[in-house]
Amino acid sequence: MTRILLTSLYYAPDSTGIGPYSTQLAEHLAATGYDVTAVTGMPHYPAWRVDAGYRRRFAVTERRGGVDVRRRWHFVPRTHSAVTRALYEGSFFASGLSMLRLERPQAILAVTPALAGGALARIAAQRFKVPFGLIVQDLTGAAAAQSGLRGGRTVAAAVRAAEGWAARGAAAVGIVAEGFRPYLEGLGVDPARIRRVRNWTQTPPAVRERDAVRATLGWSPDSVVCLHAGNMGAKQGLEHVIEAARIAAAEEPRLLFVLMGDGGQRPTLEGQAARAGLPNVRFLPLQPAAAVADVLGAADVLLVNQRASVRDMALPSKLTSYFAAGRPVVAAVASESETAAETEWSGGGIVCAPDDPRALLGAIGRIVADAGLGEHLAASARRHAREVLSREPALRSYEQLLASVLASGDGRVHLPVSLRPASTDGEREERWSA
Repeated sequence: MTRILLTSLYYAPDSTGIGPYSTQLAEHLAATGYDVTAVTGMPHYPAWRVDAGYRRRFAVTERRGGVDVRRRWHFVPRTHSAVTRALYEGSFFASGLSMLRLERPQAILAVTPALAGGALARIAAQRFKVPFGLIVQDLTGAAAAQSGLRGGRTVAAAVRAAEGWAARGAAAVGIVAEGFRPYLEGLGVDPARIRRVRNWTQTPPAVRERDAVRATLGWSPDSVVCLHAGNMGAKQGLEHVIEAARIAAAEEPRLLFVLMGDGGQRPTLEGQAARAGLPNVRFLPLQPAAAVADVLGAADVLLVNQRASVRDMALPSKLTSYFAAGRPVVAAVASESETAAETEWSGGGIVCAPDDPRALLGAIGRIVADAGLGEHLAASARRHAREVLSREPALRSYEQLLASVLASGDGRVHLPVSLRPASTDGEREERWSA
């Protein structure tokens, strides 16, 4: 059986962001016949506090979904700056070095961020003399410069250098957004090694009636609900949404802003809304996975908000769930950003200027005033989720990435269990295909 070592700081039960993708990829590979070990951190995202069952533990070994999961302690910051991010990354790197004592794999996959995962993969690949692949969910160096993290610009060059060192050593680099390609080529990565992979829709279909969900949440039938779901961090710039709510409280009282999720900026945002006495801002906790689609579908508009400085560093994973919910999307993001490109290409949303509360209110107003536009955006979003973001073809792109990594090593590619011919006398159960 082909042994794969996967490293990702984010893993289930982390419920948003990169964690679900790392988890489902590992479990998919295990289901197709790979022997998969995942080296990961303690569950902590997006709350930025370690889950209760994992606190004060240095190492935890679990079996989840057919995957051998090895968790290692790391520092989790409550406030975010370049210094606390360095401690976060460095502590995972130090504890993750224990992977060098594991049984030798045939290949290694690393998911970034965190940057430490890519560095661990390159070191382990050198130790075991096997190839490794890098899956880039966000650009770490660009994030340091663009996200608004305190001290981020100061350390961006060093982060970029470390990111380039890890990426140049990879046999294949998978990118979830085409806009990542020029950045990686600029780091010296061979263009022939860069492959496009896709994330997929995580949320199951809604099961409850929309009106019933709104009633449960206390949303008036007459309210126009603009919902942000997911992380509330520095790069989201949600203070501008609070300002938009302040303006709307006087000018458009029907408009209700709902911020659902968690993150380092949530207490600050709650304080801003409370001090302003805004009746049109609500906060919801993270919802159970089975309820997310119901809540998204109950909104009138789904919001992606990013600082104007955020351009090529990330493609928000929430978009896959937004499109599947079949509600119009408003992306208050830089026009040259990956988020803007994906939103416009899907046909499921409109883009407006970031860091501009009036522009955000204008975009929401367009959708509210034009029922035909809203229906067109909703239908386009559903179609994009169905035709482009379905799970099976997305996971095949990751399988192909792994096959190229394996082929770069000893030239042999694992043949999944589902594709293996029936064994004959004298043949080994393990089969390979050139």
